[in-house]
Amino acid sequence: MAHFDPSTHPHRRFNPLTNEHILVSPHRTKRPWLGQMEPPQSSNLPQYDPKCYLCPGNIRSGGQTNPNYDNTFTFDNDFAALLPPPAPSPPVATHPLMTVEPVQGGCDVLIFHPRHDLTLARLKVEDIIRIIEEWTRIYVVRGSQEGIKYVQIFENKGAMMGCSNPHPHGQVWSLSALPTLPAMEMESLLKYSMSDQTESSAPRGFQGTFHRRPCLLCEYAHVETTMPEKPRVVLKNKDWVALVPWWAVWPFEILLLPYKRHIRSLCDLTATEKTSFADILSKVTKRYDNLFSCSFAYSMGLHQRPVPSSPGEETVEDEDVAHLHLHFTPPLLRDASVRKFLVGFELMAEAQRDLTPEQAAEKLRACSEVHYLDHIDN
Repeated sequence: MAHFDPSTHPHRRFNPLTNEHILVSPHRTKRPWLGQMEPPQSSNLPQYDPKCYLCPGNIRSGGQTNPNYDNTFTFDNDFAALLPPPAPSPPVATHPLMTVEPVQGGCDVLIFHPRHDLTLARLKVEDIIRIIEEWTRIYVVRGSQEGIKYVQIFENKGAMMGCSNPHPHGQVWSLSALPTLPAMEMESLLKYSMSDQTESSAPRGFQGTFHRRPCLLCEYAHVETTMPEKPRVVLKNKDWVALVPWWAVWPFEILLLPYKRHIRSLCDLTATEKTSFADILSKVTKRYDNLFSCSFAYSMGLHQRPVPSSPGEETVEDEDVAHLHLHFTPPLLRDASVRKFLVGFELMAEAQRDLTPEQAAEKLRACSEVHYLDHIDN
């Protein structure tokens, strides 16, 4: 019998954050593609677009006029998915299988920069620091509102990810319920921290203390960053690591997280950690664009403590286990025109990927940290 080779033979991997498996089929990378081809993702946008709803001084689709902002700008989403309280009472369920739970909250739009053409990959580190500070401000303001139980920060980049406006921006949705995926992660993090299957001690070199077993993500980051060859690590700096996780579903998925200490939320970051966070965000997104020489599409989401802790508040055990991290889920597969689809087996059975996480990380590591458009400009 042939020796098992994870870069050749089909196998399954387990995602401890979601308790799901992923089927890896590396031999399928050689299959021909006669399916849908995506149009080029334009990188040649103007610095200002008079028809853009998000550019400074322009009128938005809801009729409001943007100020002439000079860095970040945040406003209530004109077409919010959530509405502020009070919410009407739900109807009586006609059957236990058909219940309705009212949900309320708010949705913010955060414009990264007044320039219409500058994505995270092309912004200066100091501009990204402002974005991180604005994420933190909204997280604190929204998370402190009565009835809000969760604040989700995210960005959809590119038309193929459903982005309705090319002006670089993100969103923050705040709601009165803990959503499905973060709830699943929190449950897994809590369960892992309470397990007594291994010694309750911190990984060597960890700067901090554990009240129980090490946090799942602290331990995972430690394992990935101390392996001799670091096969899934794309890059790291003094505080953060960006890697293609062992259980990645999307071809060039990245998990970005702090690895030196347990950080529950944006509020816990030091000034130097904010700077190194901005630096690695810049380098990750540059590598993405450089991979296929295009404005690389992705959805990015930040998971952390559901809401910030109040001064003097006792630590809530199931929120204390939260570990700040970002998920990047880009759809592109082989080049700028071929994307990964979650269909058929993925919808009916379990997620599946062809390219292994190790192969994806190797391709991303090989990319330059200088944006390809800067090479062209020079």
